[in-house]
Amino acid sequence: MLWFVAAVVAGLVVLVWSADQFVAGAAGLARALGISPLIIGLTIVAFGTSAPEMLVSAVAALQGNSGLAIGNAVGSNIANMALVLGVTALIAPLAVHSRTLSREFPLMLIVMAVSWLLLGNGELSRLDGVLLLMGMLGVILWTIHLARTTGLEDPLIEELTEEIPEAMPTGRAWWLLASGLLLLLGSSKLLVWGAVGIAQYYGVSDLVIGLTIVAIGTSLPELAASVAAARKNEHDIAVGNVVGSNLFNILAVLGIAGAIGPGAVDSDVLYRDFPLMLALAVALYLMARGFNHNGHGLIKRWAGLVLLLVFLGYQMSLFHMVSAAVNLTAA
Repeated sequence: MLWFVAAVVAGLVVLVWSADQFVAGAAGLARALGISPLIIGLTIVAFGTSAPEMLVSAVAALQGNSGLAIGNAVGSNIANMALVLGVTALIAPLAVHSRTLSREFPLMLIVMAVSWLLLGNGELSRLDGVLLLMGMLGVILWTIHLARTTGLEDPLIEELTEEIPEAMPTGRAWWLLASGLLLLLGSSKLLVWGAVGIAQYYGVSDLVIGLTIVAIGTSLPELAASVAAARKNEHDIAVGNVVGSNLFNILAVLGIAGAIGPGAVDSDVLYRDFPLMLALAVALYLMARGFNHNGHGLIKRWAGLVLLLVFLGYQMSLFHMVSAAVNLTAA
């Protein structure tokens, strides 16, 4: 059992670190190839924070653990909205001014609702996966078009371009890209092995492990990025990190899981986890939209506390499920 726990901890640490290396290398290489900072910020940097979830999902699906992949995607979204933004808003109330976010929030809600409908038959099929991945491509192209037409005066666009890593020699960029990718793959396999081992040891489903340990661990990059952005008064990018990551998690992470390893969807996902995810998304949209004369939103400290309490309550309910399974196994 200790080996499984050690594998999960080591896998998460290396996963988060290697994702940063991978993004730095990819961004550096893109700069060397003359790709605009705007495109880099909206694709490579945005992709980077969801790279851990994507790799874990791919490995889990390949090994036939679709429950872990689904739990990772949905659980990470819940963690992003309730844990990440809850903690971030407690540190600094988040003022949202970006017109880009006012358009991406409704898109996030639509994507979540459509994916819920796709999974409503109790199965994540290969067709579902392909449709979700096509949706991801469409979102990337739409976001780039939106950014170009919105202009650099948008706060989110300004902040994203400032977050792009500095230019670096091409050789170093290739090294960071290749080594980061290899470590991402290796740490993902280690994490999945440990998570599945813990699930089997305690007699709980892969889904629950995906919703708890794996989801929280793979959300650490978003937490670090959003807290750092809030400390620098980059409130739009703190919220934008979560919105972008949520879109990637639903479209890319679930899409990869379906395309690689189709499988059944636990009814708890449809009737417990998806409704909570959608409710959090609606609440955040209303906060970020704002109802004052200038249309700017504010996620206040009290709202951050509520979000954090919701997350803790949700995790406690899952913990009780694990405890009940453990007691049943022991009996």
